[in-house]
Amino acid sequence: MTGRENEQRHEDLRRMAIDHLWLPFHQMNDFAQTPETLKIYESGEGCWLTDIEGRRVFDMMSGMWLQAVGYGRKEIADAVHEAMQGITSNPWAGTNPNTIRVSAKIASLAPDKGSRVFLTNGGAESNEVALKIAKKYHKIRGDAGRYKVVSRAGSYHGGTHATMAAGGGGIAAPEDYGPLQPGNFHVTQPYEYRCSLCAKNGSCTLECARDVERIIEDEGPETVAAFIGEPMSITGGVYIPHDDYWPTIREICDRFGVLMIMDEVVTGYGRTGKWFASMHWDVQPDITTMAKQLSSGYLPAAGAIARKEVADTFLGGEDEKFRHLYTYGGHPIACAAALANLKIIEEENLVENSAKMGQYLFERLQVLYRHPFVGDIRGGKGLFAAVELVKDRETRERFPAAMGVSDKITALLDSHGLLTRAADGVIPILPPLITTSDDVDYIVEGVDRALSDLADGL
Repeated sequence: MTGRENEQRHEDLRRMAIDHLWLPFHQMNDFAQTPETLKIYESGEGCWLTDIEGRRVFDMMSGMWLQAVGYGRKEIADAVHEAMQGITSNPWAGTNPNTIRVSAKIASLAPDKGSRVFLTNGGAESNEVALKIAKKYHKIRGDAGRYKVVSRAGSYHGGTHATMAAGGGGIAAPEDYGPLQPGNFHVTQPYEYRCSLCAKNGSCTLECARDVERIIEDEGPETVAAFIGEPMSITGGVYIPHDDYWPTIREICDRFGVLMIMDEVVTGYGRTGKWFASMHWDVQPDITTMAKQLSSGYLPAAGAIARKEVADTFLGGEDEKFRHLYTYGGHPIACAAALANLKIIEEENLVENSAKMGQYLFERLQVLYRHPFVGDIRGGKGLFAAVELVKDRETRERFPAAMGVSDKITALLDSHGLLTRAADGVIPILPPLITTSDDVDYIVEGVDRALSDLADGL
């Protein structure tokens, strides 16, 4: 292809996108005057992406927090190709070997090895399923009055109406869609750096966990079905709770007969240096939701894991059936991709690598405190870290939104070969689990340079 032909191809792609693509969180007409600003990536290898102009960037956000094994893994492509020679969808009232095997594999990795897995296509579906399981669980047990859900203000559990109501934070934008599903009640996030409940004490007193206890008591335990929360949050600001937070939540849920749902859509399958983040605190959820790194995004694969005691409640007759279905849930081709992906994670010890490189990343990031507007650096549990920027380090005052600091630092990071999306002054750093020490050095040096550039423009 000649240079001119290649330029024409790029122009055609951009024009088609501007005219016909509905890209999330963008106004496509913004690209009409400057079409070259529309980023189109067409290949990837390892932790790196290459756009149609041939420019390479390090993917510091793992796609959308889902690339565990990196781009371009032939093993997964081969597994998918082989699976396509067999059965390519689930017939009614039947299943297939790949779907069976991935369910058993997931259960073998889960905190409860006797778990049962309901497979879906993505995180929002997984959380929707978990909420329905919780409500039906109580109904089967004679507690049909338990329909309320306690979640955390500012969390993100998906973009369906039910999952928007369960937190409604981040990119869900519930204010755009009218009244939300009733029966949802929000508590405080375990965000130690900005905790309003512990501000006067200066250290964590677990009041955020006690908030769950208070709202259950206020609403009446006999009306509450479940509590749902991310073990470590990405959308709410990339934070890691106090080590006693989840054990306290587990005790509260047990005391009031409320099911505890852990949304491990981002944290599952090695992101935090454990197969599941719940393992950091030796806490067993009643239902665990997962997606993203289950297949490293090669194909949509996700699900809800119900511990054995919960799943066994649904064994019986017609009234105990879980009447719920997704056409593509547990798709045999997606399950083949997931199985190949999990095999790579195991064989290449990527969970252990995440723990090791995550600690190295956290240690290396400390140098960034040399910038006076770096307020907090979070990390230390796997490749899950963040740098929060503030106007005043002493008061922790945020930069005014009008200054556009998040957009500026995102663009500056891109100019230094790092792809991520800063929001609310927080730079998330969640690279693929194959990240090496050299990659970590590249990340930290790039962020350092971008912050220096930002200082020049403030």
